[in-house]
Amino acid sequence: MLEVLTEKLSKIFHGLSNKGKLGEKDIDEALRQIRLALLEADVNFKVVKELLLKVRQRAVGAEVSQSLTPGQQIIKIVHEELTAILGWEPSGLASVVSPPAVVLLVGLQGSGKTTTAVKLALYLKQRGQHPLLVAADTRRPAAIEQLRILSKQHDIPVYSEDAKTAPLPICTHALKQAREVASTWVIVDTQGRLHIDEAMMVELSEIKSGLQPLEVLLTVDAMTGQDAVKAAQEFHSRIGLTGLILTKMDGDARGGAALSIKFVTGVPTKFIGVGEKVTALEPFYPDRLASRILGMGDVLSLIEKSEKAFDQQQVRQLEKKVRSSGYDLDDLLSQLRQIHKMGSLSQLVEMLPGFSKLASYLPDDEGDKRLRKVEAIILSMTVKERRTPAIIDGSRRKRIARGSGTTPQDVNQLLNQFFQMQKLTKSMAQGKFNKDLIGKFGAPLR
Repeated sequence: MLEVLTEKLSKIFHGLSNKGKLGEKDIDEALRQIRLALLEADVNFKVVKELLLKVRQRAVGAEVSQSLTPGQQIIKIVHEELTAILGWEPSGLASVVSPPAVVLLVGLQGSGKTTTAVKLALYLKQRGQHPLLVAADTRRPAAIEQLRILSKQHDIPVYSEDAKTAPLPICTHALKQAREVASTWVIVDTQGRLHIDEAMMVELSEIKSGLQPLEVLLTVDAMTGQDAVKAAQEFHSRIGLTGLILTKMDGDARGGAALSIKFVTGVPTKFIGVGEKVTALEPFYPDRLASRILGMGDVLSLIEKSEKAFDQQQVRQLEKKVRSSGYDLDDLLSQLRQIHKMGSLSQLVEMLPGFSKLASYLPDDEGDKRLRKVEAIILSMTVKERRTPAIIDGSRRKRIARGSGTTPQDVNQLLNQFFQMQKLTKSMAQGKFNKDLIGKFGAPLR
């Protein structure tokens, strides 16, 4: 997420941190470099001007000159002002007074609106709500089918009618059904266009007037830069938005839309899409995004992801097995699957302070390939082999390789890494830590 901008800013701040004292010339030169980095990331020029003006006002004063660590103090100032630009406090969905509450999802075609509708429904369902999806994008029949397929995978109800029916009657009928089945939220997937036009705006205004939605959320493709900001301004002026959902934040977005849109439109970002999976929707925290942009990581989000992915009872059981040296290949596979639920390897690495540079070297699909290979190898073993891998001899390795579509060398590599892992976990359980074991894990399976 925003790797290029993060790398440039990290270099600038590293240069400042190496200086014991900062003069006004040093600060101005750093701000010049920050300005170039932000403009190259397609940040709105008004946002850049406002941000750097406030940073300079604070940086040339006593706040930095009297600091023992002036470089770190400037990073702190930039972080605070960047957070202010992004919106300071997180802005979640409005509280429901009398259910069902209606969320009107609007956006241009290709912004990920239909997928986002399912993501939002699943997000609410996981928090004990009862959402109903409404297929009101009759202009694109494939959207109705896409909504049905994605929602069925997660047992989320969808209301749809014949594609020839006008969107407003579909929405009013859906709202009636939502009351009958006691849905708490109604999420409407509206029609999109390649470009904003009068017919779309009139239709959305009619639906909004008829449904009186609690939230009108615009899905914005973060990769479109300032075009996304212009679209948000137009939608807000014509129909009135309550919030934004930035999609494709896991892509090669330069960051301009994410950093500009709140300042320019005044509309808060409520969620960000961080992947193609239906689970890849996160609440938007301005301070956390500012930290990630500045290469400071996002440990809080990482902790939240791990809490959702890992079953606490399984963790306690695993701890007992590790302490009793009973850790086996089934446990390894279970752990890998739970880690995979947290997201791609590159997404997890960039949340670790100081490790954001590594994210660009870790393709999102690489972790998927490795997990599938490990999973195939372990599942090709017998129950006895998984529990006591020491019995796996040469002939067994050849059989496992044939069954998993891999090579005996792949099986050897996995087993060698597992045995080293067993030694490491046993040492840690006994209060010992053998550093030499860390370097013996070998290259990852490819």
